[in-house]
Amino acid sequence: MRNFNEYIGELIGTFLLVLIGCGAVGLSIFSIFLTSLLHVAIVFGMGVSIAIFAVRSICPAHLNPAVSIAMCCSKKLSVVKLPIYIIAQFLGALLGALVLYIAFAETITAYEQSNEIIRGTQASVATAMMFGEYFPNPSYADKISVSHIFACFMEGIGTFALVFVIFRLTNKKGQVHQHLIPIFIGLTVTLLICMIAPYTQGGFNPARDFSPRIIAYFTGWKSVAFPIPNFSFFTVYILSPILGGITASLVNRQFN
Repeated sequence: MRNFNEYIGELIGTFLLVLIGCGAVGLSIFSIFLTSLLHVAIVFGMGVSIAIFAVRSICPAHLNPAVSIAMCCSKKLSVVKLPIYIIAQFLGALLGALVLYIAFAETITAYEQSNEIIRGTQASVATAMMFGEYFPNPSYADKISVSHIFACFMEGIGTFALVFVIFRLTNKKGQVHQHLIPIFIGLTVTLLICMIAPYTQGGFNPARDFSPRIIAYFTGWKSVAFPIPNFSFFTVYILSPILGGITASLVNRQFN
């Protein structure tokens, strides 16, 4: 039963993270209360903190496959549990994105109509970006050019920074009070989004990116839900964060 509760905790926590985080992106797109990248970053970071606070008494609150894999590499998570943690995280993100779509459906349709956007065309990236992520960030595409390799680097280094901070905050030798850890993790996410989101939207979490793309795909965005070049959704937003997390695990070992 304890293990089952852990998995449910990871599912619920990731659900909350996506619901609040992707919801913040949506509010920004439609200029509802949140009108800048900083606003989105702050709300997203708060969402991460709240999600961790909500479930940390029943699970480790990784809420991110890249974090779970890094913890497994550091022997802080059983190899047996790892696949179920990852499945729970992807399912939680899927449910969060589904609820988000239901909540925003009418707003999205009204926005598309007023801006003459046909869902499923390349122009609909403007709304699809509230689910999956793109490089360069569609909001900055006229100012920034981002190559495939550079996007991989930014997502990898962003996840490295996040996971390394998590390792140091949760180190038994650390001096940070347990109640402050979720706040510092959320603050780290906020700062990283401010720095990296103009380039790649700042994902750092394979579940947060891929599962919402699935919802977008089946609700009308179709192939637009997955960025060009083909499979860059995997290399940039899944593989790079995982490699960044593993690297953070290896570097952290040198300080233990």
